[in-house]
Amino acid sequence: MLDDSTSAVMTNGSLLDARNLRKSFGGVVAVDGFSFTVKRGQIVAIIGPNGAGKTTAFNLVTGVHPLTSGEIHFCGQRIDGLKPYEIAERGISRTFQNLQIFGNMTVAENVMVGRHPRSKAGILSAALSLPNARAEEKRIFEVAMQNLKVVGLAHRAMDAASSLPFGSQRLLEIARALAVEPKVLLLDEPAAGLAGQETKDLAQLIYRIRDSGTSILLVEHDMELVMGVADWVFVLDYGKLIAAGTPSQIQSDKKVIAAYLGEEMD
Repeated sequence: MLDDSTSAVMTNGSLLDARNLRKSFGGVVAVDGFSFTVKRGQIVAIIGPNGAGKTTAFNLVTGVHPLTSGEIHFCGQRIDGLKPYEIAERGISRTFQNLQIFGNMTVAENVMVGRHPRSKAGILSAALSLPNARAEEKRIFEVAMQNLKVVGLAHRAMDAASSLPFGSQRLLEIARALAVEPKVLLLDEPAAGLAGQETKDLAQLIYRIRDSGTSILLVEHDMELVMGVADWVFVLDYGKLIAAGTPSQIQSDKKVIAAYLGEEMD
């Protein structure tokens, strides 16, 4: 279903614009000519079977892996080739498929770490506990608490992050990513391991984040969540884009059904 409507979305007011992304690992092509956009106020999903290249696409956008070829533009400026922290400074943050929290830190400290790309006090000022560093530390804590309130974890702020149940640790990662004040938030399988009600609560959180002004790019295997929250869906299979459209269009696309169910096309 790659038609004129897809082209229209890709050229109309995009915030994040990825063009013909290709990533090879030796002889393996993980992402092959993938183009997509995220517009302001959108929730966009990338779906596909295991090994389709979804997380690799995230890693390309966030600078974890260099592009083999292609271009990535954000807010009208090219960002491929920048380091991950430079991309975060510009307003792109992410969570990870496998939880990456600091278990020996408190919940609040985990979120404060996420604020680092926005901090201004130098290492020397912080080490000497100079007034400007102390003032900024207070501001960072306040921002951390605000983001913990967004995800419903403010009451656990002083607890060890390792003491949180799995679902709450997922929320902690989102709070940490929000501390960067991103324009685009990348969520990599945020519903993995969550129970039914937790997934429903996650959907409502995604809406609240979008409504606060942050666009969302979502990789997720939970199709009920994807079809419930996404405005637009891109489908990858073996690194290639095979379909793009609204959730209702994607659900009835024969190529998508074949990719997920392993059926042969006529």
